[in-house]
Amino acid sequence: MIRLNLTQRIWFSFISILLMVALLIGVIYPISLKSTLTEETYRIIEQEQNRFANPEGEYFAPPQTELDFIERRDAERSVFHFFLMNQFGTIEGDPVPSEVLQEMGDRAQNQMTRRGRYELTYNDAALFYVVYKVYTTGGEMYHISYMWDTYRDQMVNRLWGRLSYIMLFASLMSLVPAFWLKHYLKSPLTSLGNHFEQIAERNWKEPFHWEGDDDFEKLSNQFEKMRQNLIKYDSAQKTFIQHASHELKTPIMVVKSYAQSVKDGILPKENIENTMDVILEESNRMEKRVKDMLYYTKLESLKEAPMEMREFPFGSIGYHVGERFRLAREDVDIVVNGDQVMIYGDKEQLRVLLENLVENALRYAVSTIELNARDLGDYHVAIDVANNGDPIPEEEVEHVFTPFRKGNKGQFGLGLAIVKRICELHGGYPQVRNADKGVIFTMVLPRNKLVDNQGKL
Repeated sequence: MIRLNLTQRIWFSFISILLMVALLIGVIYPISLKSTLTEETYRIIEQEQNRFANPEGEYFAPPQTELDFIERRDAERSVFHFFLMNQFGTIEGDPVPSEVLQEMGDRAQNQMTRRGRYELTYNDAALFYVVYKVYTTGGEMYHISYMWDTYRDQMVNRLWGRLSYIMLFASLMSLVPAFWLKHYLKSPLTSLGNHFEQIAERNWKEPFHWEGDDDFEKLSNQFEKMRQNLIKYDSAQKTFIQHASHELKTPIMVVKSYAQSVKDGILPKENIENTMDVILEESNRMEKRVKDMLYYTKLESLKEAPMEMREFPFGSIGYHVGERFRLAREDVDIVVNGDQVMIYGDKEQLRVLLENLVENALRYAVSTIELNARDLGDYHVAIDVANNGDPIPEEEVEHVFTPFRKGNKGQFGLGLAIVKRICELHGGYPQVRNADKGVIFTMVLPRNKLVDNQGKL
């Protein structure tokens, strides 16, 4: 298959259009032109027939085609006349061959109308004639006027020649819009291609905007939106790496310093057991950070991978999470409500979502954490995790789901960012608000698989 660039496609399109138009004109126009000129030939014959029969009368009718005055006059001179009486008795007029006279006489005798139009072929030439029936005291007489096809063919050739010049001129003139269209299409696309090359080299600092045509302006706006998203994504990736490095740097430094101290025979704590506890604690912290980061990056790839979606009661994950964290803080009660409410989603992911919400609540709760599921009645269900701790500062509410955002107790992490991502993967959205006593996190999820992201069946 031949591949064409933009310029070649433009020229190929113009040439194809011109050839198609020329082909259509070459096939249809001669047929239409011959039909029109044949009609005009009969009109000229009838007009000259009337004028021959009554020279004093006014029988001139304006022509219906664009004929020059001289050409029309030559046509009128090409009309011949003769009269027939009793089928073959020639009274007067121009002589015609006997076989032509025979056919004309037969047509005249069989003619039922006052005037009739006919055509015959003689020596590979077409002869057009009109028979006009005249009633006299001696019987019926036929006024026959005829014209050879020479006039029609000459007119077809002349008009076809003129049309050929017009087509040639139109083809040459079409080069102007072709060059303009090539420049019109190539300029913005070339500019867009240059910007794509810059982005391919990870250089997306230069903005792109094209003014003029609405379609190209829309394309440039889409490109600019993509560029802005790439900048945000690159910034988020760099921030993620910086925060991840910072999160891992501290526990690694502690573990390294404690291990070196033990090696040197120095115990940073009272005894070796307490020293090892610090090393284990920092190792566990480091392990949790690594797992969170791996899980968060895994969630980014789940958009293209199928999830194990099914329906299950909220209690099957609510009680499990409650029992798991009940011993983490014995002074905090974990209450589960709405255990019979049916949830639709990936059970393992929603369990992780609930664990992260409860783990976050344990940092701030004073005495109670409530896990609640409720049917919203609009094809959605809501999962609430409330704690009776201090409210979130208003300036921090909109940032609580941002990765590595520092909380009011100096906590960094990915827990709530993971919660938001899981919620979005299920077609839902997270909310957080300060209540009269504490804070409530709400996850709104579709109730079943027939519901889309807008909550419509």
